[in-house]
Amino acid sequence: MSKSFKAMTHEISKTLSSFRKEAAEPMAGFDAMAKSAMADGVLSALQKELIATGIAVSTRCDGCIAYHVRSLVKLGATREQVNEMLAVAVYMGGGPSLMYAAEVLNAFEEFQQPA
Repeated sequence: MSKSFKAMTHEISKTLSSFRKEAAEPMAGFDAMAKSAMADGVLSALQKELIATGIAVSTRCDGCIAYHVRSLVKLGATREQVNEMLAVAVYMGGGPSLMYAAEVLNAFEEFQQPA
C-alpha cells in the first residue's frame, strides 16, 4: 500500500481544525449541507456514500476517497458493492479512474482492519 488512508483522515482533520474555528459560519453551513445530503431518504446513506466515492474517484481526490470509504466501511458496504460502483466510475472515467479505483480498494481494505 502506497499510503495510509487512516493517517490521511487523521492528518486532514487535524490540519483543518483551526480552519473550522476561523471560518466557523461557512463550515457550519458546509457541515449542515453534508449532513442533510447524506441522510437516509429515497436513497440510503450507503447508496449516497457509494455515489460520493464514485465522484471522489472521478475527481481524483485522495482525501475524499479516504473519508467516504471510511464511511462505506462503517455503513457495512460489501466488497461487491464497492466493486460494482468502481466499475461504473471506471466506465465513466476511463484509465485515470481505474488508477483511483485501486486507491479505493486499498482504503477499503485498510479501513476494514481493526483499529
